[in-house]
Amino acid sequence: METSLFISNYRKAFGKAELPIAFWYSDSPATLVTKTRGCFMGYLSPARKGGIVSFDAEAISCPGGKTYAGFTPAPPFIPGFVSGKECYKETPEQVSSFIEKLQIPEELPPYLNFASAESVDNLEETEGIAFFASPDILSGLISWTQFDSDAPDAVSVPFGSGCSSLVSQTIAENRRNGKRSFLGFFDPSVRPVVEPDILCFAIPLSRFREMYYTMDKSCLKGTHGWERVRKRITNV
Repeated sequence: METSLFISNYRKAFGKAELPIAFWYSDSPATLVTKTRGCFMGYLSPARKGGIVSFDAEAISCPGGKTYAGFTPAPPFIPGFVSGKECYKETPEQVSSFIEKLQIPEELPPYLNFASAESVDNLEETEGIAFFASPDILSGLISWTQFDSDAPDAVSVPFGSGCSSLVSQTIAENRRNGKRSFLGFFDPSVRPVVEPDILCFAIPLSRFREMYYTMDKSCLKGTHGWERVRKRITNV
């Protein structure tokens, strides 16, 4: 999969809209490790702006973030905190069940890297890509995702934190060669660290390998319906 061809097709479909970021694990950081305070989803700006950002277990301050990044098991207090303090689930047992069903891979390499698609030579070496997108852009991305699939869950909106929807769900899906993509950033805790009109749409590599060949066949190739939306995205 040529990154340059994907970017060219993406530009034809979405104009100068923000490029997606790719993410992957490695034994050494792709750049200097970024230390965080609070939600590490708020520290992805360098990647969103064309660069690279790397994290390890020590750099991520949020205990949940460490867990959903795959660096540490969930601390015992997490289920009670998510249920009793944040009130995101009715019972701690529901939170424990959610974490167990995520099936986050164990023994991952120590560094998690995020980079703009234009900074990645080979997308085959990533876990997946994630778009920070407005409703109009999501309209195109979801239409593209559903173009070659009749699966009712081709686009999934699972419960979870911002980092679980972007990272945990995507890497687990990729490792089992799954075909779901994930719409996320509905968690109130992540909303303050992203723009008010932005959601996240993450595609595991296992699915992106198929979608790579369909963008210029789907409605994004320039149908009447999509062109009306595209003009609004590009302000043309």
